[in-house]
Order: sequence, then C-alpha cells, then structure tokens
Amino acid sequence: MNEQLAFTIEVFANGLMAGVLYALVALGFVLIYKASGIFNYAQGVMALFAAMTLVGIQNGQVPFAHLINAIFGTDIHKFGWSVPSFFAIVLTVFVMIALAWAVQRYVFRHLVGQEPIILFMATIGLAYFLEGVADLMWGSELKALNVCAGDLCLPQGMNVWLEGTTYEAFGYGFFIDNLDIVASIIAALLVIGLVLFAQYTKQGRAMRAVADDHQAALSVGVSLNFIWVFVWSLAGFVALVAGIMWGAKSGVQFSLSLIALKALPVLMLGGFTSIPGAIVGGLIIGVGEKLFEFLIGAPFLGGATENWFAYMLALVFLVFRPQGLFGERMIERV
Repeated sequence: MNEQLAFTIEVFANGLMAGVLYALVALGFVLIYKASGIFNYAQGVMALFAAMTLVGIQNGQVPFAHLINAIFGTDIHKFGWSVPSFFAIVLTVFVMIALAWAVQRYVFRHLVGQEPIILFMATIGLAYFLEGVADLMWGSELKALNVCAGDLCLPQGMNVWLEGTTYEAFGYGFFIDNLDIVASIIAALLVIGLVLFAQYTKQGRAMRAVADDHQAALSVGVSLNFIWVFVWSLAGFVALVAGIMWGAKSGVQFSLSLIALKALPVLMLGGFTSIPGAIVGGLIIGVGEKLFEFLIGAPFLGGATENWFAYMLALVFLVFRPQGLFGERMIERV
C-alpha cells in the first residue's frame, strides 16, 4: 500500500477515536436538554469535578484540606489510606447524585417555567461555582488518574497487536492508542443503553414530556422534581465517564473543563435532542479536524487548524441545517 494512503487511513482512525471522546461530553448536554430544555453550560465542569473527586477519593485526600489548614493552622492532607478504583467510582457516582439533587433542590426548582435564557444563565453560574468548589475541595495541581480493577488497568500507549497486524497487511503499522479503543467501546455501550432507555422506559418517555412542556407534564402526573434529579444524575454519570477517559489521557487539570467547548460543534452537527446524533457529530468532528489538518492545514496553512475547524464546520451546518443532522425540526405556528 502507498505510504501516504496508509498514513491517511491512520489519521482517519485516530480521528474516529478522538471523535468518540468529544461525543462522550456531548452526551451529557443532550440528556439534560432532552429532559428539561436546558443547555447545560456546566457539563464540562461536571466532568472536571467528577474526575477530581474520583482522584481525591482514590488517593484518600481530605476534602477542603487547604481551607481547613488555613483556618485552623493544621497540616493535614490525606487520611492515610487509598480506595480501590471500583469503590472510588461508586462513591463518586453517589457524589454526582447528591450534586444533582442539590442543583435541582436549590436552583432549578425555583426556575420552572422561566425563559430558556434564564435557565442557561443559571448553568453558567453553576459552572463557575462548581469550578471554585472543586478547587477548594481537591486543589488545583495536575493529578494523574489511574483506574484499575485488580491487576487490570485502563490501557495506555500504542496497541502493539494492531500495529503489527497492519504492518504485515499493508507494510505500515498504524498507531492507535489503547485508551481510545476502550473509550470507543464504552461510548458505544452507553449510547445503546441510553437510546433503549429513552425509547422504551416510562422514565424515558417522561423525560421527553418534561422537555416539551413543564406545566403540561406536571398536569398529567409527571414528577418534575424526580425527572430533573434523575436526568442530572444520569448526566453526572456520563460526565464521570468522560472525565475518566480524558483524565486518563491527559491528566486531571482545570483545562479539562474546556472540553465542553469542543462539544458545542458536535451538538450543532448531531442535533441537541439526539443521543445517536451526539455520537455521529463527534465522529464527524474528530475525523474532519484530523484529516483537514493532515491534508490541508499542515501543508498549506501552517498547521493548528484543529483549534478552529470544528467551529467553521458547525457554522456551515447552522446556515443550511440549523437543527443538525438528527435534531427535530422546530415548527412554530402563528
């Protein structure tokens, strides 16, 4: 096989893997938007908060240690134990459920029936609040995230088997990261589960009813409080999965919250109301930005096109298909 063609295929495959990670973040946006009509600006910060909480629990770190030490003049930082990854993940899930309950109880319960812009502004405030709480709880330093079950940990580095197989077949070994492969499998399972849940369960139908009209859903007996807590908990779990994948890939740091910005063009392409659309949009963005950088950006534009290509592609979609590939066309009758 021609080496240039083989390298293009490798770039394409790596683009698919990157797109899956973008889609994991976009899934949280879609879940909350489908259930409440709220565009949750805080989804990226939720992924950061979940990842930092997981690392803190794993390492036996004392929450708010810096604040406690500053107030009482102590010098405590850790409990002196570590928590296995499985139990740390379970505890983090409970933390995200508690966060979902607090968000609904103290914020959005008081905003039922408000204009979408009011709800959006509330999520901006929530994002900055969570970022500050995460800093106070766990500190701002870069943290390494290792998730293991016994001797089995999230894989890192190149897939040697795939590299050898492609070298024998094409004369060129493909560099595919093991973590990206695992993330793709997990994302596929999440999408299948969420689609089945939304289509075939009572809670899934209630989610769609609440998104269409808060007051009408209340009038037919749907518990708005339960649905919002449930959906925010589900979005928190998706944020935890995304935080684990991104944190294992690049470390847990505050820049992790910026992955929400890359999820925006994914939502514009796939549609704000479609779970499969989040995956398809993520794959298009991931593949598109990698191939554009490889074929056009680096040779002709000096590189660094991955920073803006996704937004230019999303702009084109906004002009010709504002609802996205899988979004519902909104028709207003006057």
